[in-house]
Amino acid sequence: MDAGLYLQEHSEELSRKYPGKYVAVIDGQIVAVASNALVAYKKAKEVTEDKEIAIFYISTDEETITLI
Repeated sequence: MDAGLYLQEHSEELSRKYPGKYVAVIDGQIVAVASNALVAYKKAKEVTEDKEIAIFYISTDEETITLI
């Protein structure tokens, strides 16, 4: 599954579970969650060496309201 599509389809769930966090997605699955992108990436690299890793920041409700 495309990582962008995964994010789009699961945005509400991710917003509830991981506000203010970075999530690493590989093959449509969350493989790491961290407070910064580098840590999420390093954790994801421990899972796989050869697959594409997508890192997304899940904004908090306050950040989302500010953006609107």
